[in-house]
Amino acid sequence: MQFGYSDLCLEHDPGRRHPESPDRLRAIREGLKRQHGVEYVDADPIDLDAVRELHDPDYVEELQSFCEDGGGEWDPDTVVVHGTWDAILKSAGLARWAAERVMAGDDGRDTPFSIGRPPGHHAVADDAMGFCFVNNAGIAAQTALEAGADRVAILDWDVHHGNGTQDLFYDRDDVFFASIHEEGIYPGTGDSNETGTGAGAGATLNVPMPPGAGDAAYGLAIESLVRPALERVEPDCFLISAGFDAHRHDPISRMSVSTEGYGWLATLARSIADDVGAGLGFVLEGGYGLDVLAESVRTVHEVCDGYQPVEPDEEPSEAVRSRIDAIATAHQAVRGD
Repeated sequence: MQFGYSDLCLEHDPGRRHPESPDRLRAIREGLKRQHGVEYVDADPIDLDAVRELHDPDYVEELQSFCEDGGGEWDPDTVVVHGTWDAILKSAGLARWAAERVMAGDDGRDTPFSIGRPPGHHAVADDAMGFCFVNNAGIAAQTALEAGADRVAILDWDVHHGNGTQDLFYDRDDVFFASIHEEGIYPGTGDSNETGTGAGAGATLNVPMPPGAGDAAYGLAIESLVRPALERVEPDCFLISAGFDAHRHDPISRMSVSTEGYGWLATLARSIADDVGAGLGFVLEGGYGLDVLAESVRTVHEVCDGYQPVEPDEEPSEAVRSRIDAIATAHQAVRGD
């Protein structure tokens, strides 16, 4: 596995009490020290024209000026400091590198994982929010399309709904977006009836999970909803918006995904990518328990290096099963199946 990384991403430091700290990347790097086959790759910062393809030009100009003028609180959660602008551009550039690596057509042994920060999946077309400024997964998807992909699929398994990524592609049919997230928490979007509009009708799949959902529930959602959707869409590029804050020991989550469970999710993602003939890549999002973030990323690396994780031995609750069945039925109706 290749990891996209740059020390520039450490320069965005919102403060000691902020959960989205540079220590996240330091913990990941420390956790990977003893792993075999770890390769770090730097990449050029994203150019502003590429950012403007997805984000409103007036917003990009305002954000750049805000950063260069010294920053402050964009909103109570989203803080700009000296070095933030360079980190934003580098993080997006690393996401672009991951998509380029996917589209280069490797054999799967060098699966790219961009570990840039700040994260991006809450950044909408014309605003920053939720620690996010530029939508890294969106940049990666747009890069893949420009590199020749007919369709791109994004699976966001962060505990929070990827509202920004959904916003960018909600009326498009060339990017399929799926999000598995905890219901009822920030940012308050991601209801199962949000399925896309216009040309994008049916190209958005939201799976809000009840608190406490764990490995088996997430696995069932991927196998019962995401897999058949991607078999229908047949993407050329499959991107994972990889947040690890649904971990049972993450400080801001009420979910119960285990470290081994993240390995299992990565195994399912690899299996789906292989079955539909898509390249697979990862873009880091959240995850705020430093030890479990590092362990989970390490487990994803081990899976891509050939490790077979243990399948969950628990069963999804009946409530989860009923919800997934209802979402599947609703999506069939949207598509007219």
